[in-house]
Amino acid sequence: MEIIGALLVSTLAGLSTMLGGLVIFFKFKKENINKFIAGSLAFSLAIMVGISITDLIPEASYTLLKEKGITSGIIIGILAFIGGIILIKYLNKLMTKQEVKKSDLYKLGILNMLALILHNFPEGIATFMSSYKDIRVGIKLGLAIAFHNIPEGISIAVPIYYATNSKKSALFKTFLSGIAEPIGAIIAYIFLSKYITNALISIILILVAGIMITLSIEVILPKALKYEQRFYLRLGMGLGVGLIIINYLLSIS
Repeated sequence: MEIIGALLVSTLAGLSTMLGGLVIFFKFKKENINKFIAGSLAFSLAIMVGISITDLIPEASYTLLKEKGITSGIIIGILAFIGGIILIKYLNKLMTKQEVKKSDLYKLGILNMLALILHNFPEGIATFMSSYKDIRVGIKLGLAIAFHNIPEGISIAVPIYYATNSKKSALFKTFLSGIAEPIGAIIAYIFLSKYITNALISIILILVAGIMITLSIEVILPKALKYEQRFYLRLGMGLGVGLIIINYLLSIS
């Protein structure tokens, strides 16, 4: 029974990403589409950087320092962060070479999807393990994850939909990101439960933080600026920052 409950919490938390993807069903006039895309990109940028700075890096760093000691913990954390930067730069370069015919907006959506799959996988492990040990703690963690998974879904669905005009493609790729969470939970239970440590999860989360911050600054921000919609860019960032503050306050309450 504990296993079913833990898997259910992880699945619902992961698939909440799909709720963000539903934003593509909103109807916009043609002259407002660029405003919406610019605002959405700025919103997702704020969410990715905010989650990394207020959640992933502090919590993971604390765990590494606690389990590995100050010197080793700092070195491992820095290497993991640099590893994330290198990985997203490599993926971006690889997509630029192989997807010449695809638009920049499509590439951005795919990079967001890959980054968030890597993000959701260890989250699924953490949610499952927490729920398995104490379902009340797991539900609280699952709600916090679901809360920030919704805007993450927006960051995948919006660029892919407006690049391809395909709701099916946008929703499917959003689904792939969300399903990584319960898949992480299943793998944790079947194969990795004996080998997964808090330190390993922390290393993965810091690597993901490096990916998301680099992706936000080097890819999302320049793309958002190209739409020349400064007001909506600021509005999107403001909403994203506000949501991160609310998420942070809920997490410490």
